[in-house]
Amino acid sequence: MGGVALDDGGCKVKAPDGGWGWAVLFGCFVITGFSYAFPKAVSVFFKELIREFGVGYSDTAWISSILLAMLYGTGPLCSILVNRFGCRPVMLVGGLFASLGMILASFATSIIHIYLCTGVITGLGMALNFQPSLIMLNRYFSEKRPLANGLAAAGSPVALCCLSPLGQVLQYEYGWRGGFLILGGILLNCCACGALMRPLVPPKSLETPGIEKAPDDADKNVKPKPKLLDFSVFRDRGFLIYTIAASIMVLGLFVPPVFVVSYAKELGNEDTKSALLLSILGFIDIFARPTCGIIAGLQWVRPRCVYLFSFALIFNGITDLVGSLSKDYTSLVVFCIFFGISYGMVGALQFEVLMAVVGTEKFSSAIGLVLMLEAIAVLVGPPSAGRLLDHTKKYMFVFLLAGIEVVLSALVLAICNFLCIKKKPEAPDAAAVESGEPVEEKNHSSPPASEEPHTPNGNSEKPKTDLRPENVTEEPTEEETFLKEDDEEKKTITCSAESDL
Repeated sequence: MGGVALDDGGCKVKAPDGGWGWAVLFGCFVITGFSYAFPKAVSVFFKELIREFGVGYSDTAWISSILLAMLYGTGPLCSILVNRFGCRPVMLVGGLFASLGMILASFATSIIHIYLCTGVITGLGMALNFQPSLIMLNRYFSEKRPLANGLAAAGSPVALCCLSPLGQVLQYEYGWRGGFLILGGILLNCCACGALMRPLVPPKSLETPGIEKAPDDADKNVKPKPKLLDFSVFRDRGFLIYTIAASIMVLGLFVPPVFVVSYAKELGNEDTKSALLLSILGFIDIFARPTCGIIAGLQWVRPRCVYLFSFALIFNGITDLVGSLSKDYTSLVVFCIFFGISYGMVGALQFEVLMAVVGTEKFSSAIGLVLMLEAIAVLVGPPSAGRLLDHTKKYMFVFLLAGIEVVLSALVLAICNFLCIKKKPEAPDAAAVESGEPVEEKNHSSPPASEEPHTPNGNSEKPKTDLRPENVTEEPTEEETFLKEDDEEKKTITCSAESDL
């Protein structure tokens, strides 16, 4: 998702908050479901792949890991392609890649072929669909964006409820090869969703100065590129803490959904009954994500969203620790219910917290860098858990390891945020009260701030009237006009780049 907030607020076209945006929301709903649920649903075929190729659990776990790594690690690449070609063409090509990978995987003769086809090709295709769909969703919704993001995120559990039983049925009827072939055909629906992503075009009749600003677009098209990978975000302590905590979190967050079906089969349950656990998990997740999004939007909760996210992580980690003691199918059902609640909370708060930490201006760069680092953890998490399972032959240790990693990430986020980040905004506020100079540093973009340092020498109101006729105030007003013109030009640049494409 390297370019989720790329053009957020930078376009002169007002977000319609409805209309065709609901069609865009439906497309994003479907794409989100395929992107996040598919790596979990593929785990239904792991038993057959183990018997077919004579490999271990750790070898099959690499399939889901590579899928997630491609989804996470190709954020900057997807953002560059979107800026160059637009969202719709990128999504159409991505849908073809996603389908082609599964079709080629149905003819695989070794597990390496599955890695390359299902993991790399299909994973890249899903990434080329997932990230542009979120970009378009953020362009079509502004005031209703929390609701839109919550509904789009619910596509993941909905698809999980459908794909998991479907994969089990396809395995019984057609084998894993026929199942992969049919799933490849289903993924062609990503192309249909990509066709829904109609770019917003500014009304030319309302913008008469647009003809004069058109020649300047070619000179400033290079400016959005550095924003994709703005490494200055690493100077922010909050971003560093979040990145470290998120990387630790990803090590264990995706492990239980990958192994819970095999865990149920190991306890002697039928394959269909075991696959139903993912449907239960997904059904609970459907309601957990929008509900948590509504709670996080409350006025008294939103400033403490970081701690709510930490609570969600602790809740998820403790669920894994308790779930490791499951000995029958009933206990696994209870585990999936609580895991679905906590997993939905984490999914709803993950990127909301990142935006609160770095702000909207650097969000596009921050999310790309975070996902690149998380991709490394995704490649390590499930395979290491599978290797642990190969050595111990007990799922209990796999769930214990996942729970410890998630709880550790919650402690890192909460404790470091309380000790470091909470004190950071207090220092500039205190300095601003003592002297007027720090106020200038905070408000470089607003000329009225340059007038405030002159007022402490006299009364707070009278000097303002005395300073108006002076030459000092004339210069900021001229700067004001230049800044406004630059801002308008930047806004039109993003519009023209997207609308032309």
